Amino acid sequence: MARNGRPPLFAPGDPVAVLGLGVSGTAAARLIHSLGAEVYASDAFEGPRQQEAAEALSAEGIEAEVGRHDIDRILDARLVVTSPGIAPSAEIRRTVAQAGVPTVAEIEVAYRHLTSRVIGITGTNGKTTTTALCGHLLRQAGIDAMTAGNIGRPLSDVSMMKRQPDWVVVELSSFQLADLRAFRPTIGVLLNLAADHLDWYSSLERYYEDKARLFANADGDSRWVLNGDDAGVLSMARPAAGRRYLASSEAHEEPGAWLDEAGNLVQRLEAGAAPETWIAAADLPLVGAHNVMNALLAGLAAALAGCDAASIGAALTSFRGLSHRLQRVGEFDGVEWINDSKGTNVSATKVALNAFQRPLVALLGGRHKGESYRSLIPALRENARAVIAYGEAAPQIVRELGDAAPIDVAGSVRQLVRRAREAAEPGDVVLFSPACSSYDMFPDYRVRGKAFERCVLESYGALEAEGGEG
Repeated sequence: MARNGRPPLFAPGDPVAVLGLGVSGTAAARLIHSLGAEVYASDAFEGPRQQEAAEALSAEGIEAEVGRHDIDRILDARLVVTSPGIAPSAEIRRTVAQAGVPTVAEIEVAYRHLTSRVIGITGTNGKTTTTALCGHLLRQAGIDAMTAGNIGRPLSDVSMMKRQPDWVVVELSSFQLADLRAFRPTIGVLLNLAADHLDWYSSLERYYEDKARLFANADGDSRWVLNGDDAGVLSMARPAAGRRYLASSEAHEEPGAWLDEAGNLVQRLEAGAAPETWIAAADLPLVGAHNVMNALLAGLAAALAGCDAASIGAALTSFRGLSHRLQRVGEFDGVEWINDSKGTNVSATKVALNAFQRPLVALLGGRHKGESYRSLIPALRENARAVIAYGEAAPQIVRELGDAAPIDVAGSVRQLVRRAREAAEPGDVVLFSPACSSYDMFPDYRVRGKAFERCVLESYGALEAEGGEG
């Protein structure tokens, strides 16, 4: 039995296979090895990062290889642990499922050995910002807390700590939720629901089924923080046991938080109690109405974890947001440049477009993820001076959005910036919110965002040119 009383998934000496050598797979391999299992870790992709991870694990006595999966070893394992980067439809996943080998996520293994209380945060958009903000609120209130999961630090790393924090705020992607079994957050947060990952899932319903696993192990002690303005969220959470708290843009009678008529973010944790004010929405450093909702959700979770209203208000004013999420690159010649490279799906880009009331030049493109871009048309017709498309998705973007605004096509990020500079006028915003994944040109959205920022700064002579076409 683990030190938290939860039953382990394997015994010392059992063979355990780990699929994927990204940060979470590598951390899982280390945790499982430390618990005495016989680990075999593999990654079908043979890139420099995977090779480096395999070499590091091998130096620690953990068998690891890249460029292939040893199917026989994997099917002989007592347990298979999957990394979130392996698609549900991947052939290796199908092979393991057909063989009946138990499969869990890295998050599940870590949870079995976690003593920290958990705030689990999921949704289609805003997960990373809300997770980081919630962790910030807790720490600013003097609560021992860390962030982990899809935000960057694997939960397995937390489980291996000799002294774990009192609280851990965990960002959960649908891929991580898919393979959870006993995981039950102390406080669960569902931000919103919209189409995403349709390049990985066979249907929107299948994607939502994985999101709903957040509630799979709910009991009477569970507490749920929900976006009260999202009908899909409320419907998904309705059958779950436990107590719910609603965040809304309007006042309501249920326990929760909302934006009052005076423009203040307020909370009420008990029905009938007087509302307590956090902060005026105008004083929130984050851009956009969607970030008001993120602040309400994060603040509610923090309040349930023990933060008082005064500390939440003070901490909200000091949070500066995260890179590549409506991040201001700078203002040049009267044009404001915004890096929202984390806008990797259509619904995220729609939110970004609606965050600005000024004319804007929208920069879209990358690798298509299965969604139509047509739902962007109303927001583009409202504010867009021009649309510039690039990457593999450019032809489809042009076909679907050609009537929404003047549209152009660029062949690289540097050319994208050049065309945007030509199209923008003083007072405009240039918004880089691609509505696509980065994988046609870049390994992830962070590298893509940095390439965009560099090209903007170079274009205005604010950074010495380094050459190369991102």
